[in-house]
Amino acid sequence: MWIADGWKDYRLVDARGGEKIEYWGEYLLCRPEPQAIWPGRPNERKRADAIYHRSSSGGGHWQIINKRLPDRWEISYGDLIFNIKPMGFKHTGLFPEQAVNWDWFSGLIKKSGGKMRLLNLFAYTGGATVAALAAGAEVVHVDASKGMVAWAKENVISSGLADAPVRYIVDDVKKFVRREIRRGRKYDAVIMDPPSYGRGPSGEVWKIENELYSLISDCLEIMSDDPLFFLINSYTTGLSPCLLTNVLEYTVRKKFGGEISADEIGLKMGQSGLALPCGISGRWRRSE
Repeated sequence: MWIADGWKDYRLVDARGGEKIEYWGEYLLCRPEPQAIWPGRPNERKRADAIYHRSSSGGGHWQIINKRLPDRWEISYGDLIFNIKPMGFKHTGLFPEQAVNWDWFSGLIKKSGGKMRLLNLFAYTGGATVAALAAGAEVVHVDASKGMVAWAKENVISSGLADAPVRYIVDDVKKFVRREIRRGRKYDAVIMDPPSYGRGPSGEVWKIENELYSLISDCLEIMSDDPLFFLINSYTTGLSPCLLTNVLEYTVRKKFGGEISADEIGLKMGQSGLALPCGISGRWRRSE
């Protein structure tokens, strides 16, 4: 497992009984965690500033325990600064386990001299976009949600990167990639974080098991002759690191050679020292 262990402003305190409790800066949040199937309740739950409660009819709500909790606040990862706010469906606007991937591709970008163009698909609130810009890349950030793209802009500005070379695109990812093929635009790296299921701004339906392979195949047509890396993240239950390895083998490595690695990503639980699985990632990089 690849562990995101470089955080100072974030800490996973405990996870059990379908919940986890985490410090986001100075604020303690408790929210559902389906991977924590062992019994009990997280220690320090009674000290939480807010607890997310699921609804039996779907969705849920945040119960604010401590009135000191602001509507939004910032946390940092090195020089990167992110805006955090409790939102619907238990999210906070950041997946801290992704820091292990930020470190990986930032190292590649810096080693390459930073003169490269990166395409970030399903880019959400821009964690990867901020990390790539800070490493020196030019980034095209694409997400179907106007609100998430606006949040990404806030993160870029908060990180002192307002003048960095980034384009923000609100669009259906598949349609955007196909237009880029027609335009003849090329990218030196691709990051994608596809959802299990989703809808584009015009009602386009995305199902990962039906669409992932064809999207990666389309991306091959917009990659430069000597691309640097390709990263796929997934939180879809049932997909395995082996599956991502196979997909990358049949697509990116078949065309460009290079090296593939794939694994679970996760976070250490502070009180037990055990790792909490948080998803999977598949990485391709060109040969050194």
